[in-house]
Amino acid sequence: MSLWSRITDALAALGSGENLSAVFDRLRTRPERSVAFAIAVIALGAKMAKADGKVTRDEVAAFRDVFQIASEDEAGAARVFNLARTDIAGYREYARRIRRMFINDPETLCDLMEGLFHIAVADGQYHPGEDRFLADVADIFGLSKAQFRTLRARFVPDAPRDPYAVLGVTPGMPRDEIRKVWRRLVRENHPDRMMARGVPREAIKLAEKRLIDINRAWDDISASAV
Repeated sequence: MSLWSRITDALAALGSGENLSAVFDRLRTRPERSVAFAIAVIALGAKMAKADGKVTRDEVAAFRDVFQIASEDEAGAARVFNLARTDIAGYREYARRIRRMFINDPETLCDLMEGLFHIAVADGQYHPGEDRFLADVADIFGLSKAQFRTLRARFVPDAPRDPYAVLGVTPGMPRDEIRKVWRRLVRENHPDRMMARGVPREAIKLAEKRLIDINRAWDDISASAV
């Protein structure tokens, strides 16, 4: 059964009277957490669409890019998006539910934030409303301000391209220590590690981009020492 078929099954519970919170609770355990991850990105992405007042084709394409949605599954993805967009629940309620779901897995919350950043900047602009939205969601998720700055440095076109921020280190750290951080990040962000945490295969492109950014940051830092 495909990810989107499983999402459709999860949404069928909503049609039978089960609320979204109950559906999320039911999806806490593996392997259904991959379904929960996808629903979370769609739901918060739909709420974020209101932050700049519009949903562009680029943003929709970015979402398809993250999840590699097949044509036969587009209707299911659209249903989740429209359900979240029209739901009277605010985005903070969604974010709190998601935080509770992944309370013992902060890495997955970072993965989710990456998906939201990827969608936010897909149209080539980063609206102040999107920045406030993402900063608020990151705070609810328990990400530090430094972690948020790291994400913004990697994704936002106008953000300072600080390789130290990308690695989460400081220029004053010894080079050997920075190298250790870089190697650890490469290990932790291997696609196999992401799938082991329950991130769906459809979202592995996020890990691929992250590894590119991590390695580029290390290359920039190494070059500056020459």
